[in-house]
Amino acid sequence: MYFITLCSTPRGRNQLCHPAIAERLLSAARHYHERHRWYLRLMLLMPDHLHALVAPAPTESLHKLIGSWKSFVAKATGVEWQRNFFDHRLRSDESWEEKASYIRANPTRAGLIEPDGDWPYQIQYERGR
Repeated sequence: MYFITLCSTPRGRNQLCHPAIAERLLSAARHYHERHRWYLRLMLLMPDHLHALVAPAPTESLHKLIGSWKSFVAKATGVEWQRNFFDHRLRSDESWEEKASYIRANPTRAGLIEPDGDWPYQIQYERGR
């Protein structure tokens, strides 16, 4: 499982949190999950970046998979992505639940919603496919 961050460019401009754009991004993420290209635990969009907890399928390279997804959604939405992305492999002693809590708190920390508010720009899957 990897904790990844993808940033749009330029930073500071809302490209991701428009309902139609967000739905296309999340729909593409669901598509990759349903086609078993990756196992997605959580994806949360912020105005200029996204966070996800994702594990690539055994036959997939993480970098090629993320590149493919970014290219697909860029063509479909016009979102401009920074060239690379940040990834951190979760070790056995790291809890995905702790990372998920950190990710889900991001809109509150940014002042976009009240504590315990509902952030519409996210998807989460439970264990299993």
